[in-house]
Amino acid sequence: MLNWVFWGVALCVVITTILPLTNSVTWWVRMWDFPRLHIAGAALLTLLVSLPFTVPLKPLLSTVLIAVVVYQGLQIFPYMPLAKTEIDIASAPAPDEEMTLLSVNVLMENERHDDLIAILERERPDVLLLMETDEVWSTALSDVLSQYPTVEAHIADDHYGMIFATRLQTSHVEMLWPAGDDTPAVRAVLTSSSGTLFNFIGLHPRPPVPGNTTEVRDKQIKDAALMTQSSERPTVVMGDFNDVAWSWTTKRFKDYGDLLEPRVGRGMISSFHADYPFMRLPIDQMFMTKDVGLVSFRRLENFGSDHFPMAATVFVAHGERVDNAD
Repeated sequence: MLNWVFWGVALCVVITTILPLTNSVTWWVRMWDFPRLHIAGAALLTLLVSLPFTVPLKPLLSTVLIAVVVYQGLQIFPYMPLAKTEIDIASAPAPDEEMTLLSVNVLMENERHDDLIAILERERPDVLLLMETDEVWSTALSDVLSQYPTVEAHIADDHYGMIFATRLQTSHVEMLWPAGDDTPAVRAVLTSSSGTLFNFIGLHPRPPVPGNTTEVRDKQIKDAALMTQSSERPTVVMGDFNDVAWSWTTKRFKDYGDLLEPRVGRGMISSFHADYPFMRLPIDQMFMTKDVGLVSFRRLENFGSDHFPMAATVFVAHGERVDNAD
């Protein structure tokens, strides 16, 4: 019986490792991009448990399980604290040049409005991106949002509402539908505290779940990278990507946009699922170009959503290039 269990697990971890390599847009294929740590853990546990037992073709079984552990480990290693960081922590030339950015998937059904309001009043972000905002959330947050000179909103009851708000001077802000579907993105040209123009792009594409392929999500992420690539201004991208940091889509996004990631070398800092620690994954993302300085990147507390808020403090130095890459 144990022989069947060992080989059954081996077959499962091999299949779920190979499927994402096809780059299929089918949801049940691409979903295996997400639990790479879990797949590696299952393979390693099976390998260790099988050691004392006599198993048919045991050398082959061990080789297969080791290969899965090594491959999956290589994919997630950049998001471990032992990896080399992509971005140095830096200090702004002056404290008043720091800007706080906050990205929050509120969960449309979440009724703990006051808990989020308390976070917003404490953090006082200069740039705020809210996702899954319906009319109820918009009304609940109206007093907080009234403190922002610029607010751009797409209110919807389909889990793809979005609100962008900023205290910074705004040259341009618009809601976009880059993939031609009903999931919006926001693009803004803002002026930093030091007087330098920079881009902010906020995304919330659809996840790979039954009924959705990843074609639209992948296109929206790619289009955001191309927007960054074509700009000479410093750029920050934030949002619930519904995609893990180590997927090929995200890697392509970083490559196209010449972007860096605060998580690399600092741990996964997983943002979802807030209620189930064993299921947590880094899907709420932040990326920046080399000319944006990073003061801090952090996960805030649970306020009832299935996502944790993600906050960052950055700066764009006036008249000089930050070049924050290691």
